[in-house]
Amino acid sequence: MPSFAGNTLRGSFFLMLGLWWSIKYPIKYILQKLNSDNPPSRWNQCMDIIEGTAKAFFALGGILAEQFVPDGPHLSLYDNKTQDWVQLMHWQHMTMYLFYGFSGVVDVLIYTPLKLPVGLDRLLVALALFAEGFLFHFHDYKDAILTEHLYSLMNIAIFGAALCALLEVFQRDHTLLQLFRASLFILQGSWFWQIGFVLYPPWGGPGWNQEDYRNKNFLTMCFFWHYAVGLLVMAVNGFVGHRCSRGCGVNYGNFDVELDLTCCLWKKNRTPDPVLLPDNSSEEK
Repeated sequence: MPSFAGNTLRGSFFLMLGLWWSIKYPIKYILQKLNSDNPPSRWNQCMDIIEGTAKAFFALGGILAEQFVPDGPHLSLYDNKTQDWVQLMHWQHMTMYLFYGFSGVVDVLIYTPLKLPVGLDRLLVALALFAEGFLFHFHDYKDAILTEHLYSLMNIAIFGAALCALLEVFQRDHTLLQLFRASLFILQGSWFWQIGFVLYPPWGGPGWNQEDYRNKNFLTMCFFWHYAVGLLVMAVNGFVGHRCSRGCGVNYGNFDVELDLTCCLWKKNRTPDPVLLPDNSSEEK
C-alpha cells in the first residue's frame, strides 16, 4: 500500500523481527556460554518454530492487506478494458511478503522429519531480502527524486542484511553475523516508518518537497541516526542479558523473581552426587 498505513505495516514487521532477534541471540549466546556441555537445543527449536510461524502468518496478513484494501488490485493483474496493469505497487509489496512467507514456512519445516538441508532457512531469508531489494531498486520513481533517495538508503540496509544472511548459510550460528542482521532489520523497520512520515504525513497535507536538496541531506544524516538508535537498543538488550546471566535472582521489594535461564539455574543449584562408601562394619556375620 503506497500510504502511511502501508509503510507502518511493513515497518512494524521488520521492527518486531529485528527487536526479537536482538533479544533472542544474546540470550542464546549466554546460554551456550553458561552450559557449553549441554546446549539448550530444545529451547532453540521452540523459539525458531514460534518465530517461523509468526513470520508466515504476518506475511500472509501483508499479502491479504495489499490485495484487498479498498483501492487494491483484488487479485487482478491486468485490465483488458484499459489495456494496462492494475496497481503494480501493491503487487510488488505482495511479492515481498510472499518471499518472507516462504522463509517462515522453511523455519518451521527445518525441524520436521523432512530433514531439510542445514542452512536452508538462512538461504530463504537471504533470498527474501534480495527480492525486496531488487523490487525497490528497479521500481520506477519517475521524477520523485526524494522518494528514490529514501529507498536508495533503504537498500543499504536490505542488501547488507541479505549478504549477512547469505554468509550465515556457511557460518552457522555466528553470533556477530546474527546481531548484525538484527541491527539492519531494526534499521529497515524504523526507516519504513520514516518514509511514511515523509511521503504520507498522517496529519494530512502534502509530503516533503521532492526538489529541495536540503531534505536529501537531512534524511541521509537521519538514516544513520536511525541506525545509531538501533545499535543503542541492541546494546541495552545485550547488557540486560549479561546482567541476567550474572545473577539469576532479582529482588523487587518483598518478591523474589527467578529468571528462568535454564542452564544458569542448573549450574547454580547443582550439587555433587553423593558418593557411596563401602560399609566397613566391625560386626561379623
